[in-house]
Amino acid sequence: MKPITRTVWILSLVSLFTDMASEMLYPIMPIYLKSIGFSILLIGILEGLVEAVAGLSKGYFGQLSDSKAKRAPFVQLGYSLSAISKPMMAFFVYPLWIFFVRTTDRLGKGIRTGARDAMLSAETNRANKGKVFGFHRSMDTFGAVLGPALALGYLYFYPEDYINLFYIAFIPGVLAVVASFLLKDKKVETSSEKKQIHFFSFINYWKKSPSEYRKVVLGLLFFALFNSSDVFLLLKAKDAGLDDTWVIGIYIFYNLIYALTAYPLGGLADKIGLKKMFLFGLVIFSLIYFGMGLTTNLYAIIGLFFGYGIYAAATEGISKAWITNISKEENTATAVGTYTAFQSIIAMVASVMAGLLWFYFGASVTFIVTAFATIAVIIYFLGNFSATSKVFPQTRLQDGQGRKDAK
Repeated sequence: MKPITRTVWILSLVSLFTDMASEMLYPIMPIYLKSIGFSILLIGILEGLVEAVAGLSKGYFGQLSDSKAKRAPFVQLGYSLSAISKPMMAFFVYPLWIFFVRTTDRLGKGIRTGARDAMLSAETNRANKGKVFGFHRSMDTFGAVLGPALALGYLYFYPEDYINLFYIAFIPGVLAVVASFLLKDKKVETSSEKKQIHFFSFINYWKKSPSEYRKVVLGLLFFALFNSSDVFLLLKAKDAGLDDTWVIGIYIFYNLIYALTAYPLGGLADKIGLKKMFLFGLVIFSLIYFGMGLTTNLYAIIGLFFGYGIYAAATEGISKAWITNISKEENTATAVGTYTAFQSIIAMVASVMAGLLWFYFGASVTFIVTAFATIAVIIYFLGNFSATSKVFPQTRLQDGQGRKDAK
């Protein structure tokens, strides 16, 4: 069976263009907000609130996608909202307008995430699940390489011309939307049970979900509680002596490694098992954080960012593939949406915790505490799953085909 289908290609290109637009603005967003009068506190409140909206909406729209048995409309609307938000940032500088625009962008992500990952899952089977999700993450992350690189090049020739950069970012956003309308829905199985869908109804799914799903997601969420924002790694690089341009450069370097290795590691995960690949990524992560906590050598830190790209490639797409393998087809978007909803909220807590540790105890303690917490997560996953872990069949899965990757 051909693992990279037309739909997988389209979804991957859509993600590439969208991430290119978003990451083009990521390095300059705090600088732009400060230039129009936002304080650091207000920036923090703004980003925290919009991420909360995005996180909670992932659960709601994932379940709505399952209940409607539709994927493409959610994907198209979600990417459209993110695209139109880019030039809107440049129209007015009032705080309420900025909040509305940033919420529109993040809401778009919430609308599309569950439906998109369910659509990816439906294009493959257990034998190729890691490869397909790895390919998608690879293409998505190439956007995170191209976007900041283009932004750096533009600002080199036109310093502080932030407004036009928002308009330029609209171009790949439009390409993403156009590509999304090439997607076609396949028939999706629906549950015979009639459900009342409300904004927090995904919490009910958590209560009724398979025990294997809850075990996996609890481990993932505990890890997320200590996996703080990449900003702290970039701050470490800056403290080691890199200037702002080189800090952005090392961020691009990390994304490049991630993009180059996500697809081959996804294929390897299909052979050795998704759980084993995910645990390999956690081991790499713990070593990196121990290294960040114990070294101040600039070259060592650059090497650790190389490893960080490997970690991301071995875990981010793999965790989604794992979740889709242990959820029923009619609940795939709900399962992914529920996980990513909780993950988004916990990620905010993680960054607050890391900030407090850094402020009171310093960078070394922050990284070493995270490394030890990651070891606890590894032990949890090693001891919590038996050889009889239940895996639900997915679309395009033939009887007897594939490996027991969810174990």
